[in-house]
Amino acid sequence: MAMSVGPIAGEEEDTPLNSTINTTPLVDVMLVLLIIFLITIPVVLKQVSVQLPNAVNIPTQTKPENITIAVDKAGNIYWNNGPVATEAALIDDVKRVAVRKPQPEIHIRADRDVRYAAVGRVLYAIQRGGVVKVGFITEPDKNSLAQSIMQQH
Repeated sequence: MAMSVGPIAGEEEDTPLNSTINTTPLVDVMLVLLIIFLITIPVVLKQVSVQLPNAVNIPTQTKPENITIAVDKAGNIYWNNGPVATEAALIDDVKRVAVRKPQPEIHIRADRDVRYAAVGRVLYAIQRGGVVKVGFITEPDKNSLAQSIMQQH
């Protein structure tokens, strides 16, 4: 097998030189670097391996003894659909039901656009009143609700 490296002595070169960049070595180096990064990233990221639970919104079972506290967009507080005048009145209402056996659950229904401070004041009043079981009522996510139904069947 012979190889020509230039024009034969005494002859003129008719073909122009190839002036394009050979990118093959560049691509090879980039692929090697990519493989190195893909191999070393899991080693660098040290995490504790845990089994995370699946988030599914399970519909609550409403019992007659449960109490619903609603907080509207303006921050007004409602005890079982009746307005509560002050936070002190809310604490008194919570103390009154906290002594029941079994202790009822309090469900908080807060407007999507309410400021967190209003909900925080309600939680603080429930804590000061002595009720232990508190839950938040939300709109179910359509995807998680469908998954929950599929898992039950």
